[in-house]
Amino acid sequence: MADQAPLDILAFGAHPDDVELSAGGTLVKAALQGKRTGIVDLTRGELGTRGSAELRATEAAASAQILGLVVRENLAMKDGLPEDEEKAIMVLIGAIRRHRPTTVLANALHDRHTDHGRAAELVHRACFLSGLARIETLSKDGAPQGPHRPRQILHYIQDRFREPSIVVDITGAEERKYAAIACYASQFHIPGTAEGGVRIPSASDLATPISTPEFMAVVRGRDITMGRYIGVVSGEGFESQSPLGLNDLDALI
Repeated sequence: MADQAPLDILAFGAHPDDVELSAGGTLVKAALQGKRTGIVDLTRGELGTRGSAELRATEAAASAQILGLVVRENLAMKDGLPEDEEKAIMVLIGAIRRHRPTTVLANALHDRHTDHGRAAELVHRACFLSGLARIETLSKDGAPQGPHRPRQILHYIQDRFREPSIVVDITGAEERKYAAIACYASQFHIPGTAEGGVRIPSASDLATPISTPEFMAVVRGRDITMGRYIGVVSGEGFESQSPLGLNDLDALI
């Protein structure tokens, strides 16, 4: 099968649900504007305390519908991220060239979960190397892929607070973002949801930092805080490792 038309925004996440939590509103708003968006999950999240890799795949597919994605795929790297960095980067280069995004969103540069910072580094390196013609990769149908380097890479903010380089106004897209997060009933405290027809236990042996009733209040509060930076109701913050350019100062909020 030939590679698809280029994406406007491609978001990478170390685990299914990473993107929804920190950049879901940005993807929803972009889709509503007619932009082509997608998510590539690096791992299946099989080391997670709650749920299973199979269940999270089902949850990710449901979330993709709500976010309005053109494509979602999982690279099935080993959770905890692989030791063979060269192999991982070549797989990422293949994904970048397959979808040819203008903008890439990636995990936080530094965070509580060690996979997040490592995924951020791998994606950042792959975005640069993807532009080198002498690195050869093949499409899924065996055809050579041409080089492609995204115009910009932005790292979303996750568990640890980071000072944003840029804030995206997601006002009006928040509830669809939270509905996408709610698809992951195995991971979060979503009142009234069930796993396999049985209400998810809340016992301490299944508790995680993101499974408490308070966690979603933290997510909503962060969106409000980011929105206050730019004088809007809700926002999502991103970091850039390179200067961001404008061709029109009127584009600033």
